[in-house]
Amino acid sequence: MARKKYKIFIVDDNNMFLKVLYKFISMDETYDVHSFSTAREFLEHLSEKPDIVSLDYTLPDGNGKDILLKIKEISPLTQVVIVSGQNDINTAIDLLKIGAYDYIVKGVDTREKILIAINKIIEKIELSDENAILRQAIKKEYDFKNLIKGSSKAIDNVFSLMARAAQTNINVSVIGETGTGKELVAKGIHYNSKRSNKPFVPVNISSIPDTLIESELFGYEKGAFTGADGSKAGKIETAEGGTLFLDEIAEMNLATQAKLLRVLQERELTRLGSNKTIKFDVRVIIATHRNLTEQIQKGLFREDLYFRLMGLTIDLPPLRERGNDCLLLAQHFVNEFCDDNKMPRKKISEEAQNKLKTYSYPGNVRELKALMELACVLADGNIIDPVHLNINPLNVKQNLLAQEKTLQEYNEEIIFYFVNKYKNVREAARRLGVGKSTIYRYMNEKENGES
Repeated sequence: MARKKYKIFIVDDNNMFLKVLYKFISMDETYDVHSFSTAREFLEHLSEKPDIVSLDYTLPDGNGKDILLKIKEISPLTQVVIVSGQNDINTAIDLLKIGAYDYIVKGVDTREKILIAINKIIEKIELSDENAILRQAIKKEYDFKNLIKGSSKAIDNVFSLMARAAQTNINVSVIGETGTGKELVAKGIHYNSKRSNKPFVPVNISSIPDTLIESELFGYEKGAFTGADGSKAGKIETAEGGTLFLDEIAEMNLATQAKLLRVLQERELTRLGSNKTIKFDVRVIIATHRNLTEQIQKGLFREDLYFRLMGLTIDLPPLRERGNDCLLLAQHFVNEFCDDNKMPRKKISEEAQNKLKTYSYPGNVRELKALMELACVLADGNIIDPVHLNINPLNVKQNLLAQEKTLQEYNEEIIFYFVNKYKNVREAARRLGVGKSTIYRYMNEKENGES
């Protein structure tokens, strides 16, 4: 990728110095250099908004401070290097306060100092541009609908709550079965909030032994315990300015719950082995697959910590309650797996889709992903058929009943499955052992919105 051309203006009333400096800076072909010997001529071209200006502080028709203020008014992103014959520290400080990037006193190495300042400014601009591109890429990646695939009413409600959460600093609790994507929700909220350029720090409480959870959260100093050979910041400190995601919060023991409550109330912590308090500013998002109200009643979770953490609750629906989202997700996982493994993309047959719709996914989205990846491996051609789906028929029956639909709804689902499969009402009626009129009656009721 070609480097961007940077427009640099040089303003100096010493024509000899101006010519030498112009030639010196122009040696770098990525710099588009223009020179001016008067303030008037320079200001006439300021609307071009140069990236950098090397400005002589004392010009016959203009004062350096006034010109600097004019630059900041018309082109606030332009970086200004003041060049002066006077080594006046007070003037330098004054100019730096109002926006000058640097103040250089003329001498034998003036050209080199100006070029060094220009190169530093370019590095700063390019780093800023890279960060802006990265932030934009992250924002796109964590756009709610890119992050969580689905178009069902249940998931649209989740998107709505995520958007509300992202607009504020309120604590958020994400409730849902294992595998529903609770961490994705937390990331989506963080990367769409004002804290998006700060860290997102996930902590899975269930994976950390009780004896280590405090040191992981609060940090420790050297010698705080056996094996503490150095100091280490805890997860809360690491998340400074950003978001701390406490996954499986219900697995935290009561002693640590009490300490976490105090830390969150005071907004300050003390590392193990230290007496120094550390202030912090983090947004907390928690997640659990357990019912915290029941945990409180059992004496396993502190009620005061519950009220401190709950904030806005997002109840993430299981996949079985998201309608045809399973088909959208299934094809997404197929495409993703094929692309990652440089395989031709595969399509899911109608029969396989019908089989997917009859399953309730006890492992939710995580299970569906694994199921479709295996299907991609098992399918020799570019079509995924029912035989490639590793679903136990017994589980399908049990899961179908677990959905607890009405008899009318079950009848409709079965009838339309057979009609879609055989594309023939007579054949569907024959296989179901009912008359054609029964099938037509259900089809008419469906078409007229009756149920």
